[in-house]
Amino acid sequence: MLAQKDFRFPKCSFNQLLLLFPPVLQEGLDDQLFGQHLAKKVIVKSLTGFLNNPNPKKPLTLSLHGWTGTGKNFASRIIVESLFEGGLNSKFVHQFVSTLHFPHQQNISQYKDQLQMWIRGNVSSCPRSVFIFDEMDKMHAGLIDSIKPFLDYYEELDGVSYRKAIFIFLSNAGAEKITEVALDFWRRGKRREDLSLRDLDLTLSVFNNKNSGFWHSSLIDKHLIDYFVPFLPLEYKHVKMCIRVELESRDYEVDEDIVTQVADEMTYFPKEERIYSDKGCKTVCTKLDFYL
Repeated sequence: MLAQKDFRFPKCSFNQLLLLFPPVLQEGLDDQLFGQHLAKKVIVKSLTGFLNNPNPKKPLTLSLHGWTGTGKNFASRIIVESLFEGGLNSKFVHQFVSTLHFPHQQNISQYKDQLQMWIRGNVSSCPRSVFIFDEMDKMHAGLIDSIKPFLDYYEELDGVSYRKAIFIFLSNAGAEKITEVALDFWRRGKRREDLSLRDLDLTLSVFNNKNSGFWHSSLIDKHLIDYFVPFLPLEYKHVKMCIRVELESRDYEVDEDIVTQVADEMTYFPKEERIYSDKGCKTVCTKLDFYL
């Protein structure tokens, strides 16, 4: 097994270590992200291709979609841990949560100026900066559009090139479409692993979601999002995998009786079939506390 900590990149520039990135990222996703074959494939291929391109034409923009607890935050954490020592705590990684950092609609103009200054300043210091925006579906459309210039095909903006930066958006938008397609596959007796990206036209479902900031912004219709990454709803077996990993992370032996009891306490949908966990793996940690 690869020692992930030996290959993370403490400096902004890490070209000499790019060959080590794909296996480190793949291993992290395989070990910690369950039931997401499509997301794993897109994430590994898109990041590997982008980082190995010495002259990208635009920043890499990934938009991760799915219900709460399906692994979007987990995947973004694994990405930055594979890139930088310190992961989310690295000075080259910048994370924003819409409802926390931009809560008041009347302050949108101020938020725009602050956000643009923050992106400009940090990319000036590190062209490989990573920006993670959580709850994009709750972000004001005007604020989303203030990011647009940094995602476009400009060689430079005011003397700064943003072409090597990475932007990761996390959103629940499109989750209904993903669940609908996954459930249809299950009811027709098809394997979950046979689901392909062609089966999920996320661009359309995200754009047509009028409750999402995406619907009012120009990121989608201007084709500035490079990859829409679907996160499938998690099944009972995937919840059990999450519980086992959590037990191991706390240095406990895996007790299958506890694994089953915790998994059985979760709620599942649809009501009749009870296939998918309605909170994914999000509440595994707190439910496990009761038994430990």
